[in-house]
Amino acid sequence: MLALVNFLQQNQVVLFLLLFARLSGLFAFFPFFSHMSIPMSIKTALVVFFTIFLFPYASAPSVTLSLDSIILAILSELLLGFIAGTMLILVFAMLQMAGMQISFVMGFTMANVMDPQTQVTTPLVSQIFTTLALVVLLAFNGHHLMILFINESLLALPLGEFYPSYNIWKYLLKATTNIFIFGFILSFPIIGMSLLADVVFGMLMKTMPQFNLLVVGFPIKIMVAFVVLITTLGAIMFVFKREFLEAIDKLSILFL
Repeated sequence: MLALVNFLQQNQVVLFLLLFARLSGLFAFFPFFSHMSIPMSIKTALVVFFTIFLFPYASAPSVTLSLDSIILAILSELLLGFIAGTMLILVFAMLQMAGMQISFVMGFTMANVMDPQTQVTTPLVSQIFTTLALVVLLAFNGHHLMILFINESLLALPLGEFYPSYNIWKYLLKATTNIFIFGFILSFPIIGMSLLADVVFGMLMKTMPQFNLLVVGFPIKIMVAFVVLITTLGAIMFVFKREFLEAIDKLSILFL
């Protein structure tokens, strides 16, 4: 009973609250853990479990025990989770951008489905890429790496003392630019084959005016795009794995 009374002291309660806020922010924005298919009760139980499990590793905050400072510390922890989750979600946005360009080339622009992660309509190819990326993420234990980052954050950054530095905004700006660059690079094989097919169809229509492009050309173009997509799908997922691991390594700039 005495140990319980000592545990419920003011400093310990504030420490537990800030740790719960940090884990809530991280699990709310990290890929896979923030998936909308996971019930909110499961997410809350997971956050409570990790808060209890990681509580001995948390360092006491240096903020004064006032209402204003505690609120600012909680907002700081939520901002940490938002920025860390954004750095990883930008890698998935790269695949979505590539899927949008591929869907446009294949004529699947109108074939949109509801993305369970973002609750917005996305092209079919983008949804396929995102689903496969989550499977690949679990295959190389990316979710374990995110949990290890949470543990390292407790050792490197005291609770309630996060402040976004200039290096963080610089990296986010560069990562946002890479969305368009890598999106075009990943979709370039399909775009290139589509342009080559358009050239071939143009030559056929010049030599054979009776060639019906709408009836014959578009199905052939879609079939060729599917063959190239299946051929390059492994390479696309390899690039995703490389970029995600690099994003995990770059999370260390949050502690600088």
